[in-house]
Amino acid sequence: MVRGVYLPRGADAAAFSMTSYGIPLLVLATTGSAALTGLAFALAWIPRLGAFTVAGTLVDRYGTSRVFRVACLTRAVVVLVAAALLAGLAEGTQAATATVMVLAALTGALTESSYVAAETVGGAASRAAGTGAHRVQSVLLGIDQSAMLAGPALSGLLLEHAGPATMLGVLAAFSLLAAALAPGEHLAPDGAASRKSSGLRTGWVTLCSLPALTWLVAGLIVSNGAVALLQAAMPVMVVTELGRSSADAGLIWSAAALASLLAITACRNAIDRWGLWSVGAVAAATAAGATLTLAHISTYHGYVLLIAVLMAGEGGLAVVLRTLRSHLIPAHSFGSTLAVTILLLLLPYPAAGLLVATLPPSQLGHAITAAAILQALGLATAFTRLRTLLALTTQPAGPPPGEEL
Repeated sequence: MVRGVYLPRGADAAAFSMTSYGIPLLVLATTGSAALTGLAFALAWIPRLGAFTVAGTLVDRYGTSRVFRVACLTRAVVVLVAAALLAGLAEGTQAATATVMVLAALTGALTESSYVAAETVGGAASRAAGTGAHRVQSVLLGIDQSAMLAGPALSGLLLEHAGPATMLGVLAAFSLLAAALAPGEHLAPDGAASRKSSGLRTGWVTLCSLPALTWLVAGLIVSNGAVALLQAAMPVMVVTELGRSSADAGLIWSAAALASLLAITACRNAIDRWGLWSVGAVAAATAAGATLTLAHISTYHGYVLLIAVLMAGEGGLAVVLRTLRSHLIPAHSFGSTLAVTILLLLLPYPAAGLLVATLPPSQLGHAITAAAILQALGLATAFTRLRTLLALTTQPAGPPPGEEL
């Protein structure tokens, strides 16, 4: 379990966090433009959405190990080429701007491809754990949040004190390490069945056949709109509006990751004691309340505190989502259905980046308020429906044809 699941997940999660939080800081440092930072955020997420049109199918057809290794190696090459180009270019030039924009787009697509493969391995491990699936998911989420704890702060510190080339070099090193630790092969049990059942259409049909998962995903799409807006706007709000450094912006998300890690650890025993719905409802209320309060905060320390509370709630919601997903999705179409769920959950991210690119910084607070209201309504509706649906969902999804429980 450690060598085949947790170690490769850890290396890829480190690269993931540096890509998600370090690249926008790099764009802001290179261009000095809030609008281009928002645009780069959108450019990083639009290819990620495109990657899901093929990543799930590739995993189902060719296995996790091959997809994971190729994605990580290609990401390392792209990052090293960008580092070499930026070393010879002056900040603020058109060539430097074009380089970081292309870097954001390519690393976004490759990062999501490796993530689908790693998450498919985690889903298989959860199914093997049976009733202990939420504990496996808590460990995997703990790995992700530990990487998020270090990644943003490391990216900000390296960018500020060592320069872009060093930051990108460290990102490439994590990518190469992940490729070297590629997880063991996980293929669908019947190759022919896998080819027939792979693809986004099959994933969509499978998701629609699982009402509990569908309602949870719908609520989290709305919630992710608020989280995405905060993530896209944070470099602008902290660096441009508050006059803080890139390292300070990175530390906000590192503090948030610590809070999320603690929440995920607590969820392990809380779900055993109070059940999946109760823990999810508390997490949803925590996240929505924090976002509503954030819209009226204008100090750095207030951002640190409330982003931490928000991500603690999001950590609890992630445990609920992954546990439910691992129980309900059939193994033979897991990769495709996983790709569809992640694709839907990521749709708000490019929209948030475009919104930040078009709005003046002074209007971001109003946008966050509107997103927070929608988040509260969406989560309340989803968990109201889930209370009934989870009571009816007492057994995990059956195995693929030819397998026994």
